[in-house]
Amino acid sequence: MEYFRPRLHPQGQPFILIGLLLTIAAFVFLPQAVGWLLLIATGFVVFFFRHPLRTTPLISDALVSAADGIVTSVEEVPPPPELSMGDEPRLRISVFLSVFDVHVNRMPADGIVRQAVYVPGKFLNAALDKASEDNERQLLRIERPSGDDFAVVQIAGLIARRIVCDVVPGDEVSAGKPFGIIRFGSRVDVYCPLGFHPWVIEGQRMVGGETILAAARPPAGEGGGVEGRTT
Repeated sequence: MEYFRPRLHPQGQPFILIGLLLTIAAFVFLPQAVGWLLLIATGFVVFFFRHPLRTTPLISDALVSAADGIVTSVEEVPPPPELSMGDEPRLRISVFLSVFDVHVNRMPADGIVRQAVYVPGKFLNAALDKASEDNERQLLRIERPSGDDFAVVQIAGLIARRIVCDVVPGDEVSAGKPFGIIRFGSRVDVYCPLGFHPWVIEGQRMVGGETILAAARPPAGEGGGVEGRTT
């Protein structure tokens, strides 16, 4: 039966419980149509907080996508000034999450969290470039076992007003492991280690924890199948 039970993120439990209670109350005290509308709304909340298993490819010197969604930007830009990453431009890949995407965020690579910075801000459309600098966001700098670093930035959007980050400086993290969630539409930026090459293009759909985002070698050098681990 566990194969038929949806795997949900814990952040969704209060919303689902409230939705179910309101639905029951509506069916008892209000017209049936209201009850059905609330039931549909509760079903959408369950859908939003789904937490599917993912198989992360085991490829050295590579980053996997931190989120499901569509790649909106692949460019070289200076890293966030809030993090100790210098001024040299790095490859930044931005992924926009619609309300229909899985919103669980996953770690792009193994490492140790060295910095975690929360920045209050606006709630502009997360698909806009200026959202990276103007919107509310949570920034993480992770040092890889090789000694270099990368950054992951969770960005709140027009609808998303709540960023949840479950890691703090000093935590050891693994590629593909969940580390947080952004509720109801958002964006995630990944700043790659210096010298990394993009493995994705704008408009491409990402699967968090599975799609290879960037690597130390160009994608043309990759051949054959790869092993993976399920998270």
